[in-house]
Amino acid sequence: MINWPRVKELRQEVGEEDFDEVVELFLEEVEGVISKLRTGDRGALEQDLHFLKGSAMNLGFDAFSDLCLAGERQSAGGAAGSVDLDAVISSYEKSKTQFLAELPNLN
Repeated sequence: MINWPRVKELRQEVGEEDFDEVVELFLEEVEGVISKLRTGDRGALEQDLHFLKGSAMNLGFDAFSDLCLAGERQSAGGAAGSVDLDAVISSYEKSKTQFLAELPNLN
């Protein structure tokens, strides 16, 4: 679910101090889009999923990123209504829970 080698790589790239800020910003921005999706707003679904996919990939949320990619492709193909938003949101919540629980143990 979480690509821990990617998380370690990012932390090394930006440094320990800035990494905490990156995580905070990631969670804040992603939560904003997730809140929008919870309302069922599909007006900019392709763009929203594209943003989520890239953000998730950056921080090692691989399973979530993969779901966003699939949804983005569906939306681009004219099938935004068939994207399973509940699955996307659930994947994010599970990834976030695992990430925050295991992050303090990351060496």
